[in-house]
Amino acid sequence: MDWDQLDLNPRIIASVRRVKLKCVREALCVSGPDLQRLTGLSRSDVHQLQTAAATACRRHPPTPAVLLQRGYSGLRLSVGCPVLDQLLRGGLPAGGVTELSGESGAGKTQLALQLCLSVQYPAQHGGLDSGAVYICTEDQFPVRRLDQLIRGQASLRRDVPAALISSRRFSDHVYVEHAADLDSLSVCLSRRVPLLLARQHVRLLVVDSVAALFRSEFQASDWLERSQQLISFSHTLHTLSLEFNTPVLCINQVTDVFSSDDSLGPVSGAVAPALGLVWANQVMVRLMMRRLQETVARGDQSSILRRLEVVFAPHLSRDGRDAAVWREGVLGLDSANNTRTGVL
Repeated sequence: MDWDQLDLNPRIIASVRRVKLKCVREALCVSGPDLQRLTGLSRSDVHQLQTAAATACRRHPPTPAVLLQRGYSGLRLSVGCPVLDQLLRGGLPAGGVTELSGESGAGKTQLALQLCLSVQYPAQHGGLDSGAVYICTEDQFPVRRLDQLIRGQASLRRDVPAALISSRRFSDHVYVEHAADLDSLSVCLSRRVPLLLARQHVRLLVVDSVAALFRSEFQASDWLERSQQLISFSHTLHTLSLEFNTPVLCINQVTDVFSSDDSLGPVSGAVAPALGLVWANQVMVRLMMRRLQETVARGDQSSILRRLEVVFAPHLSRDGRDAAVWREGVLGLDSANNTRTGVL
């Protein structure tokens, strides 16, 4: 939405254009005091500006809401675990961006790899009968762990006929891309990923992680440019998701928080997803994965206990499930076969 569509004094509009606030929604990504310093406007002018922008944005909802109203199909991609699928009402939604955040070692990449295999099953088994494209922005792709998960599919997916699993060449349908900076990420999302989607080679897009590049390429003083880049990046993801009816999963890092009253933060814990409100307003579903201070055992295996939580989603309750990472994958805990062995 353009500034000319707002009922504002031309002097105010000229001020925001002078500092390169390109669209109305960007005014809501900046605090009032920062807008005053940036534009030179008075406190009263900034209040008028943000009130007009908020009113306009309510009339023209942001991308996630538009997806729900116009393009949200209700299609789900199974996580490959009945307990976690129950939490997510069937799995990850197509036609929207899902964020999975958590501290290092929480199990985010484990769950993303599991989804890269789950997507390859036919629809009757919770998949989309296609492959996945996995964009790495910081670490090398975990090939060995993917191979281990592939070998464990018969044990993980007992709901799928063994003959169907053995006939699949899972590794051939996971396309790996590496993006070391925002320019290479942009090229990947604008050229290679649309080609894979258009040719129906993939039906899942994973970005691991979204925070790595945006944290490393911008200084604190570059907050406006970073906000604009984040909005542009999220618009690209939403466009791809909506056009190809494809789930998009963005893995995010976390940052320490000093208050527990943030409604966009986790259910519990002292961390919150990175990149702030600008990014939070661009995702449709926010999930968080945490490590707990307990271990759990099953047979000859043991695992640190995890918890997958729904932070916000238009179709989900704010809830969570305990889970563990086994050799064959990530599973929610729901049976007496899992024994908690103590506090770490």
